Amino acid sequence: MDDRQQSLQKWVIDTLASNLEAPQGSLEVVSGDASFRRYFRQSTETATFIAVDAPPDKENSQPFVTIANAWGEQGVAVPKVIKADLEQGFMLLSDMGDQLLLPLLNDASAEGLYHQALDALIGIQQTTHTLPAYDAPLLDREMALFTDWFLGEHLGLELTPQEQSMLQETFAVLRESALGQVQVPVHRDYHSRNIMVLEDDTLGIIDFQDAVHGPLTYDVVSLLRDCYVAWPLEHVQQWAKDYFEKARAAGLVGAISDEQLMLWFDWMGIQRHLKAVGIFARLNHRDGKTGYMNDIPRTLNYIVEVTGQYSTLEAFHNWLVRRLLPELERRIGE
Repeated sequence: MDDRQQSLQKWVIDTLASNLEAPQGSLEVVSGDASFRRYFRQSTETATFIAVDAPPDKENSQPFVTIANAWGEQGVAVPKVIKADLEQGFMLLSDMGDQLLLPLLNDASAEGLYHQALDALIGIQQTTHTLPAYDAPLLDREMALFTDWFLGEHLGLELTPQEQSMLQETFAVLRESALGQVQVPVHRDYHSRNIMVLEDDTLGIIDFQDAVHGPLTYDVVSLLRDCYVAWPLEHVQQWAKDYFEKARAAGLVGAISDEQLMLWFDWMGIQRHLKAVGIFARLNHRDGKTGYMNDIPRTLNYIVEVTGQYSTLEAFHNWLVRRLLPELERRIGE
């Protein structure tokens, strides 16, 4: 047990004692994630809790606490914050268990589970807590991860002026599409590894600390074109249309056509997957977390598949097929 874990253990014991809970045993490791946060489980005589170690010099836990309290009060199934010590970077949360949505997804279960997740998403999008804007600079910083970390750091590609211009024009199209959408609360990482299936078979939502106010389709494309699991195109498109109906019934989209919503959905997915590929490369090269590299081919495939459907993105699609994918295959073969 390292020094921070020892300090967290003492803090958890003191916190539980003030809530008249008697700890049983010590902290048990639950998981880490793509950040510097670590998660532990603490048992008591009557319940279990999740203790979070989020070093304050590396993680700002205030947004998590604020959003958890606000969304929880508005009916979103998020962990309850029992106590938070932001100065130390410690939190004690209610326990949603260990059952992620991802391993439960299969051909038989996906329809029902995705509809549950879409209903939960509508609930998030109807919340009224004020969030930072998902603005043009943020969208651009995210897409720059693709060029900086994947093309540059990972592949070592030297782009020609023509390639740089083509990428900037593509990014501009994607940015303007995102900014032109209906703007709603956005979880920003709404996928099968951040959705818990609870003991009563309802869903719980985690990892929402980066939430912003932004494009309607961002979270739904995160869910349906998940970087960790892929489904046939016809399934994804039907589930997306099912979501459009739910959003329409909730008063989120008015009379906007399915065709326009699908374009937003597709182009938002490209933006998100460019970001994801860049983040996976950064996790590998900067943080030594190599496992995420296995998710890059699936994520790139989404980009190639969708760009091939739109003439506006033809130059980008051709560059992906003729320049990027052969270079990636060459690197894999080395």
